Amino acid sequence: MKEMATSLQESKGFYKLSWVQRIGFGAGDLAQNLIYQTICMYLLFFYTDVYVLGGDAAKSAGLAGTMFLVVRLVDVLWDPLVGTFVDKHNPAMGKYRSYLVMGGVPLTILAILCFWNGFAPSLIYAYITYVGMSMLYTLINVPYGALNSSLTRDTNEITILTSVRMFMANVGGLCVSAGVPILVAILAGAELPLEMALFMGLGSLPSFIFMPLVPAIKRRVGKKNMFYIFLSIAIVGMAMLYFISKMGTVKEDITLVYIAQFIKSTGVIVATGYMWALIPEVISYGEYTTGRRISGIVNALTGIFFKAGMALGGVIPGWVLAWTNYQAAAEANTLPKDSHAWFYTMLIFALVGLGLLIFCFSQTKERVVMDESETKNVKVSDLWTEFMRNRPLRIIALFFITAFAMMSVGNAAGAYFMNDLELQTPEAQEGIRWLVCVIPALLLLLAMFIISKYELSDEVIDDINRKIESRNQ
Repeated sequence: MKEMATSLQESKGFYKLSWVQRIGFGAGDLAQNLIYQTICMYLLFFYTDVYVLGGDAAKSAGLAGTMFLVVRLVDVLWDPLVGTFVDKHNPAMGKYRSYLVMGGVPLTILAILCFWNGFAPSLIYAYITYVGMSMLYTLINVPYGALNSSLTRDTNEITILTSVRMFMANVGGLCVSAGVPILVAILAGAELPLEMALFMGLGSLPSFIFMPLVPAIKRRVGKKNMFYIFLSIAIVGMAMLYFISKMGTVKEDITLVYIAQFIKSTGVIVATGYMWALIPEVISYGEYTTGRRISGIVNALTGIFFKAGMALGGVIPGWVLAWTNYQAAAEANTLPKDSHAWFYTMLIFALVGLGLLIFCFSQTKERVVMDESETKNVKVSDLWTEFMRNRPLRIIALFFITAFAMMSVGNAAGAYFMNDLELQTPEAQEGIRWLVCVIPALLLLLAMFIISKYELSDEVIDDINRKIESRNQ
């Protein structure tokens, strides 16, 4: 009887996945973090202190900030085209997973070239490599985002998938945040920047403690309360970082800095990690109201949202550093300026990421997708139509924008916070503190207000999925 019940559930799309399949799916996020988080966390520093995009650090910061904004504006046009293309087509290797391989190879190449110093300080070369890399990342990220909702309709399974995905994403984040400074130093033959590596690594470390607990925490306090609690924890940690760094030098109070960073990161990781589980919910809501499960369109929209947040978060650090007249630290600073070391570091991370994308491809299989006859008429305008009629999606849009703006600002500024902050002018020091603490905290307060408007509870989503299956029988 149990086997018959399981078979009936699976026939309705409520698939249970093995742990190998869950880990295989999560490997895709691990791969993307190894590649893209290296870009997000360290490319600005590379442009200001190694590539020296504008001839000096302050000018480089301003030019890089503007470039990040321009690239995100390109994404606003590119993402809906990708989402529409993905929904309309069914490649032989899989509707969504095929792009992990087809986009993974060129993404790897361009990510590596972003950290090549051969044409320094050419602004044109920087634009070509960064724009190309970002477009290829979209070609992977949009279908990957749609992949989890195509594996199963089971909300508990989606929660487990999201927890595994975020856990592995933070493995990648830890490898990047702590590993990049160490690997660059090793390849440059410099002293290991252990204090910076630990500080940056604490940005991901809480995920190994708290992300496995997310399903239990959500059951205990509820979805919205979980967001409120952990967003508040993040704000407390940011406030602590700000005042600790004002009391004395960062290195004198390094233990307190580590504690504050851990508290901040705990809140950020849980709140922003779980938001990905909301995407399958708005996809199901859209299918219930329209009869079409256009996952690619929805994930293209969320791609636009998080890139809009990253545009805001990307331009702010560069412009603030330029405005406060940031100057590159001396040769004895924490992060080495050896361009070859940066290039080979990116080479290693990108190739490992490519291998993980291939593993993700091998362990996933789409089971819950609309057939070709139902998606052949999908068009770009569906993106905006879905946005206007899907209220939960609009709430998620605003939450993604604020959350990713917060993460982008904080991630880009972390290297400057730990890179001899006290050697900067008082104005530049305060600018860096605002980037690490004050601006992200204000954005989280806004995110807390936005998520309060989200109305899809787990009970509502379960009911919607049952009604969809009854309608499809």
